[in-house]
This record gives sequence, C-alpha cells and structure tokens, in this order.
Amino acid sequence: MILSLSLLVFVHELGHYSFARLFKMRVDKFYLFFNPKFSLVRWDPKNHKLGFFVNNPSEEKENAGEEALSSTVEPTTEPAAVEDGENEKSTWRDTVYGLGWVPLGGYCSIAGMVDETTTAKELSAKPKSWEFRSRPAWQRLLVMIGGVLFNFLAACIIFGGMTYHYGDKYIPYENATEGMLFSPCAEKIGFRDGDIPLSADGKQLPVGNLQALLEAKQVKVLRNHKDTVAINIPEGYLLKANKEAEAEQKKDNPQLFMDYRVPMVIKSVVSGDGAAKAGLKAGDKLLSVNGVDAPDYRDFINLLAKNKNTTAVVAFERDGKVDSANVAIDDAGKIGIGVTPANEIFDVKYVDYGFFPSLSIGFKKGWNMLVDYITMFKYVFSKEGVKSLGSFGAIGSMFGGEINWYFFWFLTAYLSIILAFMNILPIPILDGGYVLFLLIEMVTGWKPSEKTMDICLRIGFYFIVLLMVFALGNDFYRFIIK
Repeated sequence: MILSLSLLVFVHELGHYSFARLFKMRVDKFYLFFNPKFSLVRWDPKNHKLGFFVNNPSEEKENAGEEALSSTVEPTTEPAAVEDGENEKSTWRDTVYGLGWVPLGGYCSIAGMVDETTTAKELSAKPKSWEFRSRPAWQRLLVMIGGVLFNFLAACIIFGGMTYHYGDKYIPYENATEGMLFSPCAEKIGFRDGDIPLSADGKQLPVGNLQALLEAKQVKVLRNHKDTVAINIPEGYLLKANKEAEAEQKKDNPQLFMDYRVPMVIKSVVSGDGAAKAGLKAGDKLLSVNGVDAPDYRDFINLLAKNKNTTAVVAFERDGKVDSANVAIDDAGKIGIGVTPANEIFDVKYVDYGFFPSLSIGFKKGWNMLVDYITMFKYVFSKEGVKSLGSFGAIGSMFGGEINWYFFWFLTAYLSIILAFMNILPIPILDGGYVLFLLIEMVTGWKPSEKTMDICLRIGFYFIVLLMVFALGNDFYRFIIK
C-alpha cells in the first residue's frame, strides 16, 4: 500500500511541478512524504547541498540574502503591480527536493501560492513575476489540474502496460457451460446457481465487471441452458453487495457475488489412495457423493469433508457415461486426486496486443473506470455509503497479505483514478477548490485575495481532517471492534 500510494503521490505532485515549470513559475520545495522537524533526504541544487537525516532550516535561514519574500505585511486586497527585477527568471535549481519521513502524502510548494505550506502573511507585499499569483488565470488553472491530469494519465498508462505485458485471458460467460455460482446476496434478487449472464440493459455484459451488472436496471440470464430469465436489479444494490463482500472477506472461504461454477474433473490420481483403489482415472468428472449433487469442485470438497473416515458412493462421468464407485475418504477428507483448473476445462479466450493498441485499450479502461467511479460516488451520500467510507485500513485490506504484481498494478491504477477524482472535488485545500475559484475568476473577473484564500483553505483543511477522522473511525470499527 505504501509503495502504491507513494508512487501516486509522486506522480500527482509531479503534475503540479511540471506545469509550474512549464510556465516558468518558481517552485520552492518538492517533497515526497511530509517532513516535520527533519528530512530523510534534502537536496538543494542551487547551493550544492545534499544531506541525509537533516533538520529543517528555518524559513528565515532559507531566505537569507533574498528579497523580503517572507514579509509579514498583510497583502492588499487589490492586486499589486508585479515587481520585475534580476530575479525575474527561475530555474529548476531554485527548488529544494526532499524525502520526508511521514508517508501520508507529499507536497509541491509553488512560490506566491497560498496553500497548506504557505499562508497569506508569508507572501511578500509585491508579487514577483515568477510567482503563481502573478500569472494569468488559465496558467494557474493548468497548474492546479496538473496533478489530477497526471494521475489519470498514470492510470491509463498502467492499464496499457498491463494489457501489453499480460494480454487478455478470460473465460467468456457463454463458455462457462456449468454456469455461475451466486452468493446469498445475489440469490435474494433472483439469481440462481447455474445461471449464465447474457446481457445488462440490452448490452453484452463485460466479463468480470460486477459494477456494470449491479448498476443495470435489468440483467438477462440463461437458466437450465434453455430459458432466458430477466432479473430486475434494485436501485443502489451495489452497496449491499459491497457490504456483503466485506463480511465475506473475514471468512476462511469467502464467497464472491458471482463466480464460475467449476466441476470437479480429475487431473491426476495418487497411487494407493482412495480414488486410485476405486478405479477413478484422470479426466473423470465427479458428480455427487452419497447421492448429494456436487456441481462445483468446492461443493465436492465440502462433501468429502463431511464424510471423512468413511467409504462413500461417488458418481462420475467418463466418456459420456455415468457410473459410480465406492471411494475411501481419509481422515483429512481427501481421496488422492489432483484437480483440473477452470482454464483447462472451459474454452479460454486469449488476446495479445501490440504497443499502440495496448495504449489505446489502457486509455479506454482508464476512462471507463473513471466513469464507473463517478457513477458509484453518488452512493457515498446514502446511509450505506457513509458506513462504507474507509481510510488506510480499508485501502490496505485491498492489497491482501501477499504480493501479486498483477493485482498490485491494477489496484495502483484504480487508486490513481480515485485520487484524481477526489482531488478535483470543489473543496478548499483540494485541487478542485482552487479550480472553482479560478473558474469564477475567469468568468466574472473577480479574484479572491490571499487572505480570503487563506480562510477558505483553513475551512477546507478542518473539513478534510474531520472526514479523515470519521473514515479512520470506520476502519477501527470494521477491523478491530467488529
């Protein structure tokens, strides 16, 4: 989680930095992680200083010898004339680059901008030509959306890279001859084990896109391989499914809302164990135990566990004919067989893509995910949505206990989309708050004073802190108390 979020924070701040430098604005600091009191790494290229585990110099020392950039004079409400001079041009060497020690974010401190690192009182009375506040509104707007834009592009590039490296490998629903398994939550609205999804609101249902299924008004399935059944999806049912998924994650064998139903087909037989002694062979499809049907391999495993230390009648299919055998089940609920995976039972669709098609698919996936997230965001304002809010605990639980690089990059791209969207919300202190004021300025010509921005940022800061405390409280309740 820390690796993923660090990468995304760096990309986000790099977006602000890149646009600021594009318009020749001076950037005072560029930090990954926060650095109260001291920095793990601090590089000042202008003064040729590189330090490790160094205390943060005071603002007075940092600005010694420069013009009064830290003047405590209250800025005037009317825009002052831009002061030109020998320091009109700025370079990348004006920036202090560093690595903090609190891995909760990062920051890019742009000269002449009121933000979480600089208050209105810390700005000089007269704007400099290389300051943020001195530049046209359209340039400031691009600087502010730079972080969001870079996060979105990063997600698209990650999806493109995954498509190029892994390609597409999936089992089309129509190839799942045994149908799907559904959770109790799915059965409540009409799904039945064995159903094969056909369409959602008249459109073909993308494989693995549960949100598209639950956001639809009506889903059609093929039941018993002959009947087409329409299932109406209640409004807002996605949140109930998510809540069930959270509860399932705490179980030893969590059940997905919808999963492939995979029959128990023998891949190999262990010599001397129950299956071999009963005459079972590789390729046999096991159907039942003591007359109880087991259409999915998980059903078969559970039935074996219930009948351990006994000899059970196992029905099986071989070469199209059904037969049965008496099979000894050991004290661990095993009969000595290897299980054939789903991709060797069903027809799998493999698709490889070149570089440019992969990039195109990456942008399409990024855009679709953004649209899906925006659509789902409306549920945040519902009772269930408020309960589902989470912070680092919820994010960390998504990554699981083991490293899976495919899943890591997928989650990183997903979180990048979330970070982009959340930052563009019109809340002061977030990028969207600045964007809102800049759009008002561009339309009406009214530019808020630095003091006004300072007050709005404080309000936004307290709001975000309260929201974070609430989300952390949900995490504490969800993972500790509950």
